[in-house]
Amino acid sequence: MLDGASPVRPGEELDAEKLESYLRSRFPEEEGKLAVEQFPCGHSNLTYLLRLGERELVLRRPPFGSKVKTAHDMGREYRVLSRLHDVYAPAPKVLAFCDDESVLGAPFYVMERIAGIILRKDPPPGLALSPETVQGLSEAFIDNLAALHNLDYEAAGLAELGKPEGYTERQVKGWIKRYYGSQTHDLPEVGPIAEWFTGRIPSGSGAALIHNDYKYDNMVLDPGDVTRIVGVLDWEMCTLGDPLMDLGAALSVWVDPGDPPGLQQLRWGPTTLPGSLTRQELARRYAEKTGREIPHLAFYYVFGLFRL
Repeated sequence: MLDGASPVRPGEELDAEKLESYLRSRFPEEEGKLAVEQFPCGHSNLTYLLRLGERELVLRRPPFGSKVKTAHDMGREYRVLSRLHDVYAPAPKVLAFCDDESVLGAPFYVMERIAGIILRKDPPPGLALSPETVQGLSEAFIDNLAALHNLDYEAAGLAELGKPEGYTERQVKGWIKRYYGSQTHDLPEVGPIAEWFTGRIPSGSGAALIHNDYKYDNMVLDPGDVTRIVGVLDWEMCTLGDPLMDLGAALSVWVDPGDPPGLQQLRWGPTTLPGSLTRQELARRYAEKTGREIPHLAFYYVFGLFRL
């Protein structure tokens, strides 16, 4: 049931000779040959499992052929994690960053592997989840997000990560602009929805470090206790902003059992299992854990759906 790697996809192979030479320079104590596999899931940056002798490492690099460097900034992701891990244990521990493109053709970084279970649309075969366990998992899911938003990001050295003032307005206008800039079909609903957003932008609920892609399949769970989160992955979109935007994004992929078929198609995790908290229950628990009021929950949730 542990999340595993597979053979590297054609066209996404790494130069094993150059990579091994680099790794030997950083981890000279490791013996044995280098083996490279690839984690098959993910929608943006590429992630590989490296075995250098007995040691397991994870490598992240941009997609091959990508020219949008700001969307795949390995240096930024490395800097965030290098400061975050000490104050937020689920963040992976990074070990090395390489901006010498002669090694793999693009910048990359290496981190420790966090072994565990990752829940995708449905639980892996053989994993029995009782209603009590599912409830505990739901609670851990939202408690962990609240813990992230309660972090003192300035003390962690992450105050320069983003510009939280005006974040929500920039996001609303930016995503509306992206829709019209890449429009391929005439969807008459978008005009009224865009108008609804722009006329209801909340003033914001303070600033926090936000993940921006927080969902079950970006969490690593302890195989001995799946209600214990041991890792949170994919920090490429993290920034400083309104934490309720992060909450809304998380709720937008959380499907309740009674939701209509259209929403059921957006399910990214096993959120409809007996025992799962509902979106309303998640929001109430988040408010309790953070002390934040959520007067505009519908706005944040609907914007999360619009972004999807």
